[in-house]
Amino acid sequence: MDFNRRKFIKNTAAAAAAVSVAPTILNACASPSEKVTVGLIGCRSMGWSDLSSFLKQENVECAALCDVDSKVLEEKAAAVEKQTGKRPQTYVDFRKVLENKDIDAVILGTPDHWHAIMMMMALDAGKHVFVEKPMGHSIEECNAMVKAAAKHPKLKVQVNMWQRSSKHWFEASDIVKSGQLGDVHLVKAWIYKGYNTPYPYHPDSEAPAHVDYDFWLGPAPKRPFNLNRYHYNFRWWWDYAGGAMTDWGVHLLDFALHGMDAGMPLSISPGGGIYYHEPGTLETPDIQQAIYSYPKHTMIWECGLNPGMGPYGKGHGVAFVGNKGTLVVDRGGWETISERNNAEKQPFFEGKKQKEYGDGMDEHVLNFLECIRKGGKLNTPVEIGAKTAIVSEMGNIAYRVGNRIHWDDTTKSFAEEEANQLIKLNYSENWKLPVV
Repeated sequence: MDFNRRKFIKNTAAAAAAVSVAPTILNACASPSEKVTVGLIGCRSMGWSDLSSFLKQENVECAALCDVDSKVLEEKAAAVEKQTGKRPQTYVDFRKVLENKDIDAVILGTPDHWHAIMMMMALDAGKHVFVEKPMGHSIEECNAMVKAAAKHPKLKVQVNMWQRSSKHWFEASDIVKSGQLGDVHLVKAWIYKGYNTPYPYHPDSEAPAHVDYDFWLGPAPKRPFNLNRYHYNFRWWWDYAGGAMTDWGVHLLDFALHGMDAGMPLSISPGGGIYYHEPGTLETPDIQQAIYSYPKHTMIWECGLNPGMGPYGKGHGVAFVGNKGTLVVDRGGWETISERNNAEKQPFFEGKKQKEYGDGMDEHVLNFLECIRKGGKLNTPVEIGAKTAIVSEMGNIAYRVGNRIHWDDTTKSFAEEEANQLIKLNYSENWKLPVV
């Protein structure tokens, strides 16, 4: 079938209007019916960004902040007081937040290794949960978190994969599923972060006096304090996170999976290493590939900390490569590129994200609040958060094993015992994953 640009956009709009899996973007006229009181656990970076989005919404109050860094805690408490006129209570121990009867929902902005324990304990305390991505730090944790949410059906758990609240990602998926790209046998997802200089080496040292470092470690193994492991840099160490694969990978692989209606892969092959950094400055790869094999297509993940320009001239994105054309989508919108052998029959056409779509973050928070107040469908429930986090973990497990690994979705295990050893984490003696 021949396509011109106008007909393509018309067909795409019709498909987008009909699709039922698009995010729940709420009408602006929907006014909140009751106040939602929140507490933030983990006050820097994404935790603070999350709370900032909550405080933009009507009838939301921040009653408590919790952080193991007293300097961060004081700074953010003062900022909330300046913005709202009311100073929140402050805690170092997150369990005090969960004991606070005035709090309806908690925002978890901690390093990844704390997400599962805190989310499960918050649900047992009767709190709704807004948890940062990746939802869990292991395959075992993700499965346990899904079970915990099912145990508390009246409580809402939103995973902050906020692209699920930005419509253009679903528009892109609709085009892939419509068949207009032809047969899609290759999907690529990538992030190239563009760091101009590598992380400097820091020796181990004493933790600052204003940091409760033992509490920061929590369920992770005991290690000396090091600036390269702390604050933002935690994501480059296996004890606490999974590198760029689980940082950006859960956002981008999510729609690589969604666009193809893909489940778990049959096998995963690794690539990459630490090439840009000195030994001891990080642990996760600064260049990484993962090749996921499916019955009818291949999905490739790529990341690099040093280069800033990725495939198709984009620093991040997802590309669906069909025999009639390729669709490329990132946070700025989507576009399609004709296959060169099909250019005369299918001239170049492109689509852009509409300005009123927003970036999805505020809409994601609003969706969570409205589901608390009125019920309804969360845009990123735990089942979606778990699926993508598990696929990301599989890529890291293949890298750590150093060989191709094979997944059996019936037994929920790998064929390789070395890979199975990495399905679970080894917790410190003071913290255990709650039993559901």
